Amino acid sequence: QVQLVESGGGLVQPGGSLRLSCVASGRIFNIYVMGWYRQVPGTERELVARITAGGTLNYADSVKGRFIISGDTVKNTVFLDMNDLRPEDTAMYYCRQRTYGLEDYWGQGTQVTISS
Repeated sequence: QVQLVESGGGLVQPGGSLRLSCVASGRIFNIYVMGWYRQVPGTERELVARITAGGTLNYADSVKGRFIISGDTVKNTVFLDMNDLRPEDTAMYYCRQRTYGLEDYWGQGTQVTISS
């Protein structure tokens, strides 16, 4: 069973930047979409950004113009470049990769905290 491993989280001041990375421990075939989600305790997990095998990009309204997602469905790598970070961006960030056959892979999360 392959696993997704996130890295790059940490403590950043408002206005700062971070790059989150996600890589699979093994090859996952037929990826349809890769994305980043975030969750605050007591709330539902929400979509931040995603990229499809065809190159379609989607962003949550709250991060448009500030975050950029990129990745490679063959290499099973996905990145999230976060800029102009705000306190409301504080959350646990999770990587997700899903296949056309509905196999769903999640990382265990990396904490991002924005505070002065």
